[in-house]
Amino acid sequence: MPRHTSDEFVAFLRSVVDTRARRRAIDIIVDNLSVHRTLKVRTFLAAHPTVRLHCTPTYSSWLSQAELWFSKIERDVIVRGIFTSVADVRRKLMRYVKHYEKSYADPARRIA
Repeated sequence: MPRHTSDEFVAFLRSVVDTRARRRAIDIIVDNLSVHRTLKVRTFLAAHPTVRLHCTPTYSSWLSQAELWFSKIERDVIVRGIFTSVADVRRKLMRYVKHYEKSYADPARRIA
């Protein structure tokens, strides 16, 4: 979106709700912008109890790790990719993630 207003955020939430199965829980991680706590957003959330917003903590260093992961996916898969459909994008992303997990993720180093 060109701007980040509560109207645009509610429109985004509506589009997410419209694409999901009815009564299925939707959890969305957002930062601490005031636009995520406006009356319009609270009204939308009250009308859609299956939608839950989770705010990241201020100065959350773990978010940097998530941003690095998505940046790596963008560089390794999306920018270089040729896709014929949304299903093709999904298949190639999942293949990359599974390959990454096999090649680089040591189960002994995971936090239980």
